[in-house]
Amino acid sequence: MVKHTPKEHRHPWWKVMCLTGVDYFSTLGYQPGIAALAAGVLSPLATLVLVALTLLGALPVYRRVAKESPHGGGSIAMLANFLPNWWGKLLILVLLGFAATDFTITMTLSAADGAAHIVENPYTPDFMHGHNLLITLVLLALLAAVFLKGFTEAIGIAVTLVAVFLALNLVVAVVGVIEVIRNAHLVTDWGHLLTAQHGSPIAMIGVALLVFPKLALGLSGFETGVAVMPQIKGDPGDSDDFPRGRIIGARKLLTTAAIIMSCFLIVSSFITTILIPDSAFQPGGAANGRALAYLAHEHLGNAFGTVYDVSTIAILWFAGASAMAGLLNLVPRYLPRFGMAPEWARQIRPLVLVFATVAFGITWYFDASVDAQGAAYATGVLVLITSAAVAVTLSAWRKQQRGRVIAFGAVSLIFVYTTIDNIIAKPEGVHLALLFVLAIIVVSFASRARRAFELRAVEVTFDDKAGQIIDDLAARGEIRIVTHDIDQRQPEEYAEKEADQRRESHIPDSEPILFLEVIVKDPSEFSTHLLVTEVDVAQYHILSVEAAAVPNSIAAILLAIRDRTGVIPHVYFEWTEGNPLINLLRFIFFGEGEVAPVTREILRRAVPRRSQRPHVHVDS
Repeated sequence: MVKHTPKEHRHPWWKVMCLTGVDYFSTLGYQPGIAALAAGVLSPLATLVLVALTLLGALPVYRRVAKESPHGGGSIAMLANFLPNWWGKLLILVLLGFAATDFTITMTLSAADGAAHIVENPYTPDFMHGHNLLITLVLLALLAAVFLKGFTEAIGIAVTLVAVFLALNLVVAVVGVIEVIRNAHLVTDWGHLLTAQHGSPIAMIGVALLVFPKLALGLSGFETGVAVMPQIKGDPGDSDDFPRGRIIGARKLLTTAAIIMSCFLIVSSFITTILIPDSAFQPGGAANGRALAYLAHEHLGNAFGTVYDVSTIAILWFAGASAMAGLLNLVPRYLPRFGMAPEWARQIRPLVLVFATVAFGITWYFDASVDAQGAAYATGVLVLITSAAVAVTLSAWRKQQRGRVIAFGAVSLIFVYTTIDNIIAKPEGVHLALLFVLAIIVVSFASRARRAFELRAVEVTFDDKAGQIIDDLAARGEIRIVTHDIDQRQPEEYAEKEADQRRESHIPDSEPILFLEVIVKDPSEFSTHLLVTEVDVAQYHILSVEAAAVPNSIAAILLAIRDRTGVIPHVYFEWTEGNPLINLLRFIFFGEGEVAPVTREILRRAVPRRSQRPHVHVDS
């Protein structure tokens, strides 16, 4: 079960919406221009397709994700539940790689675009021109500083930025619609141009369906919206298993953001297509990457236009806040729990420094180029949305909800098509994403191997019968534990094991022994709660426990017995047959292998003083 830091602040859903919205809403700064370049005069129709997919596809998908993964795990956690053991962990690592691509590139691309707006503004001092890289790095450093201060400051800034930005865009949208009404002949000319270029309405719709994947950046923000769910204030009666108030708040967040963005996308694509000449959208044109800013200057004057520019620059810079928030909720939820990161990775401030360093490196590599990072950004967004659609489809199938299986399945196919189309058009995006995936997998498994010799037990608990028999043995003076691989739990196998150990390890017949059996359920887990129970087979007493790894659990139980009774126990093993290297790999990946020497090594690292360590015996 996911645990959250008790001191972690919670906020109303609309404030958290602003934190995710700085990413989602900030795309208004460049989305109309992208649509115009990709679809030309069909931009409004292609945008309608994107909006339909948003409201009828992505939104229902993520409303369900919010319900089934209310602790911020998102679609990644849902998919992991469908694949057990290492396959589930590997899937999580791959998806975390794409999530890292999405969130990190959001930080770097938005900061780079903000820097570009700063440099291109006519009021910018001459000495700043040509220094996009340095300005981008400064913006990223300021973003990291905000998060080092804490989430409260980040959300407070986000609320202000989103409110001002949306208000300014509303003014531009209203003025743009008024200008279109005043110049109705422009709409007529647009209609004639549509007919001339594409003929029938069916052809127009067909072309719009083909080009809309190029507008996929307008779908960003959904995964972040569920990733930051732990920041949403729920109801006093919410339980950890089903925080109803938080789920309702998250659904309000997702729905409100999607409706606001859809309205702005439809209006902005229409007014920019009608009012801005096609040449202005082209690279180097006055409206390239800043279509609404172009209208603000053109129809509201340079003073208002400059205010709009400042607001756009600010929200583009802070768009990385939602990405940072998503990373800070996702990474501590998985990698430390899997033993695939140091324990400090659960803390916010060290992670902020790590992510900021990675962002600096990516910015330097791409020389703060917005265009160079766009493909990777779109790939990360689409892969995560596709995984969410597949996750809710599988969830509906498990619950035998036939209608929803068909509906979510259709949405999944659409997003699969969109993702593949994007990858074919811009393969460099998936190349960068795969580098993120590879880096996360290599670092994760290296960390897992390095931490393999930790105790890996969160807590050891003995049931009443187990505790009683341990206390009885301690009262006699010695506690002797014989490890045993569970087979059929027949009296004969325990009799044979006892005879072998008494003979090989010279245990007196008068000394009672206690068997210990570790049952490995999921070796891909790292730290587990150990509940030790006592089982009787004929006259033999057996301690039984389910765990992720045999040696670590034995070591943890021995130390728990020592701490409980004050008696240092003896433990008896047999040597494991086979290649030592293969046995080591079996231990790392399957929790078994060379149990005796590994148990001793774990005890040696956990207890520096030899006199305090349990005694380890291995027969010949």
